[in-house]
Amino acid sequence: MKNILLLITLLSVSFLHAQSFSGNGDQKVQIGANFQDNATSIFASYDYGLGENFSIGVASSYALGINNTYIDKAFADRFDIAARFNANIGNVINIDDAFDLYPGLHLGLKNFGTHLGARYFFTDGFGVFTELNVPLAKYDTGDLEPSEKLHNQFTVNAGIVFNL
Repeated sequence: MKNILLLITLLSVSFLHAQSFSGNGDQKVQIGANFQDNATSIFASYDYGLGENFSIGVASSYALGINNTYIDKAFADRFDIAARFNANIGNVINIDDAFDLYPGLHLGLKNFGTHLGARYFFTDGFGVFTELNVPLAKYDTGDLEPSEKLHNQFTVNAGIVFNL
């Protein structure tokens, strides 16, 4: 019983000291899943803090689970990569030191868009995240083929995040 109480105490202390975004030099790696119509993808991103409340980075996804009945299986259709800018406002809204809310913009191979993400850290190095992505400007403004809709529509990302 003493060991269980000690473990709970140690975990509680580590939860209290988890910090979501530390500003200049902060580095985050996120790995997870990307959910969209007709596909499920793997997602990865890297963000680097340039100031107290902003970061830049890169994000990429690759569609694995595709409805193969009408979408081409070409690598170019499945893959997307984007540069991104985040405004990390967790310390502004001050919900919890372990929580970060980050609206941002991204410019990729498929579109120019915006995202809204949230991170919660359980320890200084490990947490969970989710992001909502919306395209603002598609590179092809006509009727898109099903393969052109991949990564060019409303998507949701979810997974784990690590501090480096």
